[in-house]
Amino acid sequence: MEKKVYEGQIVTVTEEKIENINWERVYLPNGVIIFPMNDKGQILMVEEKRPHENPPFRIKPVSGILEADKGSAEENAQREMQEEIGLRAQKMENFWNMKASGTVNNLQYFFLATDLTFSKLPNPDGEDTIMSVKAYDLEELMRMYLKDEIRWSLSTLGFFRLYHHLKAAHNS
Repeated sequence: MEKKVYEGQIVTVTEEKIENINWERVYLPNGVIIFPMNDKGQILMVEEKRPHENPPFRIKPVSGILEADKGSAEENAQREMQEEIGLRAQKMENFWNMKASGTVNNLQYFFLATDLTFSKLPNPDGEDTIMSVKAYDLEELMRMYLKDEIRWSLSTLGFFRLYHHLKAAHNS
């Protein structure tokens, strides 16, 4: 039987003995990761303060925890964009979902946001957490990921899927 051994604000850890092996599982909140694309075909990325990380900032796509009580994954994605970068998408394409199960468990919804319009909502994490928003060409982002100029995370897998998705759409 799975037993909870730790529950924090973000992370829950359980353990379960199966066939004489003690299996540990980490449960993370489900989330949304959004790649907003401007009219020039550039992806908007956020430079965000992360005081608990080293270095204490990172370049990342718009992202957030999926709050089921605040609507669908798409509605959560729209709200995260409005809070973090002050934009709303007229078109929001859910191009991939990634369900992780095993040692780490959660579900991530990945979106491509286009036809962007201004629509700012207050950021509950504080307006000073976002240091800047910059537009990057797709190839420039790929180079930055491959040279480790952007730290790899779950969003990196989403970027690689988006890169392939956009290249395939362009070649068809």
